[in-house]
Amino acid sequence: MLDQSLRATLLDTASRSIRHGLDHGRPLPVTPSDFPEELRSHRAAFVTLTIHAALRGCIGSLEATRPLIEDVADNAFAAAFRDPRFPPLGEEEFHQLHYHLSILDIPELMMFSSEQDLVSQLRPGTDGLILEEAGRRSTFLPQVWETLKEPRDFLQHLKLKAGLPPDHWSDTIKLSRYTVEDFESAS
Repeated sequence: MLDQSLRATLLDTASRSIRHGLDHGRPLPVTPSDFPEELRSHRAAFVTLTIHAALRGCIGSLEATRPLIEDVADNAFAAAFRDPRFPPLGEEEFHQLHYHLSILDIPELMMFSSEQDLVSQLRPGTDGLILEEAGRRSTFLPQVWETLKEPRDFLQHLKLKAGLPPDHWSDTIKLSRYTVEDFESAS
């Protein structure tokens, strides 16, 4: 768990990276050695942006391949300017942004004998899921349980997100679960 000061640093970095993006067209460059050890460790993060509780962008990493402080800076920029569901963030939107950060634990490959067995293992409100099948991959963060409360619905929508039919099943499908440490900017 990150303490309040480290969380505040990450939220501030996300905001500064978007401001830097508006001014310079690229993410805020960060020097990991300038930050505490917890922010230099390799961790994966998602940055979710909302305006008036409506999604405005969400981009993240599933694998920990770089220091957490860099991951947050780059993903905040990408959520604001590169989420294909939205046009790039405009200057007039910047001061309306609300930031939600999800720091992922290491995903754990799930073992199951059938779709029903898998569904019975899901922990609503706790699990984030990664689905991999036939060269496709999708994920839902644990907060998606707020809108898809039933495990079967959660899994079916995750398949749709991966471009698969909701009733798709095969012996090659892989699912991994992860938990997150969530925090957000003050309203």
